[in-house]
Amino acid sequence: MRPPGGTLSKGLGAILLGLSLLGTFASPALADTSDANPPAPNQTWALHGQTTFTEQATPAFPSPYQGTNSMNPNGEGRETFDATIFAGLRPWAGAEIWVNQEVEQGFGLDGTLGAAGFPSGEAYKIGASAPYMRLQRAFLRQTIDLGGAISTVDAAANQLGGSRTENRLVFTVGKISVVDVFDTNQYAHDPRSDFLNWSVIDTGTFDYAADPWGYTIGGAVEWYQGNWTVRGGVFDLSTQPNSLTLDAGMHEFQLVGEVERRYKIAGKDGKLAITGFLSRARMGDFADAIAAAQISGGLPSLAAARRYQSRPGIGANLEQQITDTVGLFARAGFADGSVEPYEFADIDRTFALGLSMSGDRWGRKDDAVGLAGVVNGISKIHEEFLNDGGLGILIGDGQLPHPGLEEIVETYYKANVIKGVDVSFDFQLITNPAYNTDRGPVPVFATRLHGQF
Repeated sequence: MRPPGGTLSKGLGAILLGLSLLGTFASPALADTSDANPPAPNQTWALHGQTTFTEQATPAFPSPYQGTNSMNPNGEGRETFDATIFAGLRPWAGAEIWVNQEVEQGFGLDGTLGAAGFPSGEAYKIGASAPYMRLQRAFLRQTIDLGGAISTVDAAANQLGGSRTENRLVFTVGKISVVDVFDTNQYAHDPRSDFLNWSVIDTGTFDYAADPWGYTIGGAVEWYQGNWTVRGGVFDLSTQPNSLTLDAGMHEFQLVGEVERRYKIAGKDGKLAITGFLSRARMGDFADAIAAAQISGGLPSLAAARRYQSRPGIGANLEQQITDTVGLFARAGFADGSVEPYEFADIDRTFALGLSMSGDRWGRKDDAVGLAGVVNGISKIHEEFLNDGGLGILIGDGQLPHPGLEEIVETYYKANVIKGVDVSFDFQLITNPAYNTDRGPVPVFATRLHGQF
């Protein structure tokens, strides 16, 4: 990744200085100490680690034709491996600095191509046969207490143990993943421990700013007040759609906003969040690409039809506890289908629904089982672009004479082997992969081994 330019570096430096001053002078004065229970001691540093190995395979499936970005109809197997060190430090009151150094290896099925809702969140758009290292996160988080009930914060990866008040401001700046802060869901958000499909763990239409590994540079602010949270952020887009490097001058950027409401139904916790984004960059218009191809006689190319414009989108994210051991989640989203998706996936509309159950019911409290279904769709002009031979981020069968909704069902069982080590078995059935009713359905089998400390 190319380092940020001078303007962005100066801006981030000013933000860091401002947050340090806020943390030093504001936080102690604003903290609520009226709670009868004394606050938990704040952890000053921490070191955590994780490693995940995933093997995923498809058997042969029906396919009368295939294109450049098609999933292999003859079947194949692929593995991915990663290992991460999470190093955290508290430099002053309310602040945390985290650095995540990661080792990666492996490939997604067909080079992470062939389905809009790709079946492995552990597979990046960049693959490698030999292990390589990357600094995936390096960020500062500043929490400023504003009063209210004091709660304990458990120590975890990218989170120092301690305490915080119910009402608070949280600033995050540096290199992160946008979905570290936005569109989170306790039942479906972590491909290392729950579901694997891209459009289940995140809202499929949330075209969040990212490099091919899913990370970017930017900043976010969160305001927690009672049962409400309001979030906003600005993040760096790639130099061009789905490219290897981020825009050094942040001329191509994304604004993200989210409103979250927490509540209880019959004493059970629930949460609803509405997330919107606006990307500003050089993006291709599907109609322009088709028109240019009709004149030249070639295939439609989004690269030849790019101009500086906006692409908006909005999504809803629900999580609801049903019983002490069962939780329900749902996601729905819509994005502008006239302009190409920039970073994430070829999805213009989506709806996902699922259940998660802990193993307490059968005496294995650290086990979990999940079941989810997702339906993805694209606009008519997007379908026409693919039918004319155009290629998207993940899909492109060379033609699309009989388009349909991409429908995915996923289920998994995660079994705890020993403390900190889990093995999972995952199955997905992708009907109409890449919105193509002529191909599939595609069964996808996976085994995942995950350890952490």
